[in-house]
Amino acid sequence: MRHLIRFACLLLLLTTHRGWAQEQLGVNHNKPEREAWLKDAGFGMFIHWNVDTQLGVVISHSMVGASPDYVDRYIRELPKTFYPKDWDPERLVILAKNAGMKYIMFTTKHHAGFCMWDTKTTDFGVMNTPYKKDIVRQFVDACRKWGLAVGFYYSPEDFSFAYRNGMKDITRDGHWEKARPFQAKYKTFVEAQCRELMTNYGPVDLFFIDSDVLREEVKATVWKYQPNCLITRGALQTPEQYMPGETLERPWESNMTMGTAWNYKPTNDHYKSGTELINFLIEARAKGGSYLLNVGPTQWGDLNEGQMGRLMEIGAWHFINHESVHDVRPWIVRNEGDIWFTKHKTDNTVFAYLTGMPNWPRGQRREFLIRSVKATGKTEVSVLGQTGNVVEYQPTNDGQTRFEQTADELKVSVVRAQRIYNNHKWPNPIVLKLTNVTPAVEPVQFRTMPAEKLPNGNLKLTADVLKLGDGKQYRLGFAYRPVQSSLNEDFNQPWTLTDVYPVSQTGKQSLELVAGTLKTYDEIEYRAVLIQDGLSIDGNTLSISKLRLE
Repeated sequence: MRHLIRFACLLLLLTTHRGWAQEQLGVNHNKPEREAWLKDAGFGMFIHWNVDTQLGVVISHSMVGASPDYVDRYIRELPKTFYPKDWDPERLVILAKNAGMKYIMFTTKHHAGFCMWDTKTTDFGVMNTPYKKDIVRQFVDACRKWGLAVGFYYSPEDFSFAYRNGMKDITRDGHWEKARPFQAKYKTFVEAQCRELMTNYGPVDLFFIDSDVLREEVKATVWKYQPNCLITRGALQTPEQYMPGETLERPWESNMTMGTAWNYKPTNDHYKSGTELINFLIEARAKGGSYLLNVGPTQWGDLNEGQMGRLMEIGAWHFINHESVHDVRPWIVRNEGDIWFTKHKTDNTVFAYLTGMPNWPRGQRREFLIRSVKATGKTEVSVLGQTGNVVEYQPTNDGQTRFEQTADELKVSVVRAQRIYNNHKWPNPIVLKLTNVTPAVEPVQFRTMPAEKLPNGNLKLTADVLKLGDGKQYRLGFAYRPVQSSLNEDFNQPWTLTDVYPVSQTGKQSLELVAGTLKTYDEIEYRAVLIQDGLSIDGNTLSISKLRLE
């Protein structure tokens, strides 16, 4: 046996893990229709921008543990040279709109405390720079002109305020406790800033609270002045720098960098490819969430070619496949291998995203087998963006999409006919639209359970089979890989699958990974995999990790 020594039923299993459901949320007064709007929208832009963009360093966090000389000069000197003469918010908004993004979350104030709006609460802000213009006002006006929803990111945790009030060793760990001597002043300060943001710019559609410090006070202030405002972080699950490992009914929003930094990083950054970013969008939609993709303007206020080019590539893909991005919900399974699925929220239309085929030649026909979708007498199958009636420069090539429903699967035959790039190549997913279809199976219900490190050095992995589906045969195994983070250049590494074993009943089932299979069990993520009559279904993902991703 490859990766295991034992397969058995278990009664109890205990361990610790990094799970995204651990995020503490507090009260949620979001209106249901606003949360439904986020599910429909599904795609937004995050903009991180701060006075320290001039240095090309990590946003705000270089102040943590910094010397008094560094902090003093950060607060006093950096604003003197902040002059984003090329800042044109309409350019960014148009790029976002063309990419299919429905909203933009703008960093009004990050942890450093530098305010991008005309505030009366502090002198550490954009109005005390050579630029002397309210950047938040410009951003809001541009969003409204071009029809995108307005989102404010705000950090109530404020390093410059804490430093000026006696916290000489700036820290995030235990920040609120160390602010005890001035907590009342801190609370008044934060509430005043939120009141300005909620009363000076008209309707604010979304709000993102990036700290547990005074989080509930911020939420109360936001909803007091703007009860229709949708708070994402602070009220909803917002996994950072990774995709959650399961599909949930409640709305969620994954916020991720395009490269390895939130701020613009001028050197040694590694941007994900356009295809990778599109695949993350597809995964988020298949799991019922929204994808918040970050960009970072330069010190002059523009985007470099790397970021702009990727937004344009996403825009080309979205222009073709827009109806598969918005107003969709999860299908009965997230994916069948490299084929991912969503379903239109109101009708029996399924979208199948054919990923993982960057070298599919234009004009070539390929066959696909789909087990979770069943055709009816009214079903039509097409490729979004093309008719198949014409394959340019190939007049004898039949580009029509064909399909056949068998007893076990739906067979689909597809030609990539449309010319997108001049060289006839297109590395990004093709999307099938399948109308008037029904579920072909009732899938098994199961959950990955927390793992346990055993005294003999092995790792015990467990799945809880909650309900068997309508299949005839079931086999269970596990997949694992190093913990993934969008901060890493080798993000989205492939999974390693263990051997699989028959399952015939509900309840907890486990196997052990033999010591030495992995170099370390300290930084892995894992999930159960259950195969129902040949249909492989991935369970929720759990992790053993000490990583901090923010």
